[in-house]
Amino acid sequence: MILALMSSNSFAIDASLHGFFQGNYSLSERSNPDGGDFKWAEERFQLKLDGVEEPFRLFIKTDAYFNHIDKKGDLEVREGYIDYTAKNWDLRIGRQVITWGLGDLLFINDVFPKDYEAFFSGRPLEYLKKGIDAVKLGTYPEAVSLELVVIPFFEPNRFPDSKRFWSYNPMLGIPLEEKEPVTNFKNTEIAMRLYRDISGFDASIYLYRGFFRQPSMRPDNFTMPARLTLFYPRLSVYGASLQGRALNGILSLEAGYYDSRQDRKGTDPVIPNSQTRFLIGYQKQVWEDFTIGLQYYGEYMHDYSEYIRSQPSQIPVARRLYQLTSIRLTQFLMHQNLRLSLFSFYSPSEGDYMLNPEIKYNFSDHLWAALGENIFGGGREGSRLGSLDRNDNLYIQLRYEF
Repeated sequence: MILALMSSNSFAIDASLHGFFQGNYSLSERSNPDGGDFKWAEERFQLKLDGVEEPFRLFIKTDAYFNHIDKKGDLEVREGYIDYTAKNWDLRIGRQVITWGLGDLLFINDVFPKDYEAFFSGRPLEYLKKGIDAVKLGTYPEAVSLELVVIPFFEPNRFPDSKRFWSYNPMLGIPLEEKEPVTNFKNTEIAMRLYRDISGFDASIYLYRGFFRQPSMRPDNFTMPARLTLFYPRLSVYGASLQGRALNGILSLEAGYYDSRQDRKGTDPVIPNSQTRFLIGYQKQVWEDFTIGLQYYGEYMHDYSEYIRSQPSQIPVARRLYQLTSIRLTQFLMHQNLRLSLFSFYSPSEGDYMLNPEIKYNFSDHLWAALGENIFGGGREGSRLGSLDRNDNLYIQLRYEF
């Protein structure tokens, strides 16, 4: 129907069609919990349609794929929206990917859904972000610009599948019932960003009212649970960020207060306490085509004494201050056709880590391939990265773009 409309003499739409063919395979270095050998194995075909007829724009990004692990194919609309652009404001309606904040794979004020299974299984980085069905309004007066996002349908984060990923779960095998927030006016998520330039620095203020996207787990009985209920507690986030040139590089500062609205006293053992999260980042080009990026991230738990008193004895307790550092090294060679990169997480508080070395080569303007590895280790039982210790995987990505 869209192609027919664009070919009609009644319309003068400026349209483009692009896409890619892709193969993505991730081999486990140990057998998976279900006995399989692959974390991911698929072929994928994507089409992107971009049509403009001022003041409107139509954008659709759709994937068709076949998954060899599940032995099935499907269609996925990753994005599909209509833009309306006026002089000092614009409007976007539909499925869209929204990225806020300054962190490199660390998210404070980017409260929108993520796919961590895609990240840990060696898929291209664009698949870490999930699309949401939303309305986004942008206004651009001289004093300060504003983005307002209204999300009527809740979308949770996606976490690694227990059939393919080993993880720490003391409740494994107990029947689960998941309860997502009911779609109604009261549960509509609202996010807002105010931003402007201040003396050469990009400054932003963020506000969000919605839900945690990682579920909490409530057993019917803490001593001998027979059933678990997964639910998403209410959350508000108040944050700010600042980024600009400093110390011969780019300095990034970001912070956010996570208001756990269903457990402000910290006495409910299954709902996260309120937290203050913060990030310091620095990026610099050391020599031609070589850059280094450093980050320090922290989560400070409020009402920690109440949290300790409420925890069941069989559940490992979290630390008052969780710390995580990262480093990203990137070197381009051969006229920037070859990219060597290393990304690493290390937690000083937990002692666990993740390493992601990768080689990417552009054979032409249309064809590229990447080979990389995800390595996990260290930490105590139940730590965030250490619990993935048995999930090391080697992946390859092949893509032809047109």
